[in-house]
Amino acid sequence: MKRVFITGASSGIGAALALFYAQQGASIGLVGRRHDALLALQASLPGEHHIYVLDVRDRNALHAAAADFLSHGPVDVVIASAGISAGTLTEEPDDYRVFEAIVATNLNATVATFEPFIAPMKSQGKGRLVGIASVAAVRGLPGAGAYSASKAAVRAYCESLRVELSLSGIKVVTIAPGFIKTPMTAQNPYKMPFLMPVDRFAAQAGHAIEKGVSYRVIPWQMGWVAKLLRIVPDGLYDYFAVRRKRKPRLGE
Repeated sequence: MKRVFITGASSGIGAALALFYAQQGASIGLVGRRHDALLALQASLPGEHHIYVLDVRDRNALHAAAADFLSHGPVDVVIASAGISAGTLTEEPDDYRVFEAIVATNLNATVATFEPFIAPMKSQGKGRLVGIASVAAVRGLPGAGAYSASKAAVRAYCESLRVELSLSGIKVVTIAPGFIKTPMTAQNPYKMPFLMPVDRFAAQAGHAIEKGVSYRVIPWQMGWVAKLLRIVPDGLYDYFAVRRKRKPRLGE
């Protein structure tokens, strides 16, 4: 039986990944901020699972949850799925705190999630550490400086970690979602090409994780979009990006 530790399991991608792995017979450590949502998810899943109610920005609480889950047996897969998004404008002083919260949740908590599992996985000579990046990491999007920067950093961090652990038997997998139908994307005021149901995303992500791929964009169509965005000259990108609706700030 596989054992999987997932942050951000209260809803969205994290909850969908929990369902995917539970259907494969895995035992899961479900981490999230909302006790009621985690209880409801736990009750809906086949098998026996553990819930940990915490904010992933609390490194000590996160490590305590990891230690408890590890005490029940070896862990095969760790998915740092917790993430938040909001529009930020550097000219707005109040947005600095929002920027800090996004980076702390999306990037710093990914590091804190992986930390406790590396030594045990090295001892067993195998394991998967999974970071959730985003297609938004490819180019900076208007009004999404914090989100784009945090997800670009997740990709770079996971790449560094992948190389560091390449001889350990641990695979570091980066999954970059495009537009996935979740409560987070429901707030976007702009068109979302190739919008994918979250259960389909979870199934494709699960298979990529099992293969131990280094980097995968889901859906594949957004992978081609990402490749094109990387080679578009800055002037051309700026011309179209400035005309795109920006991500709304909190309260807008």
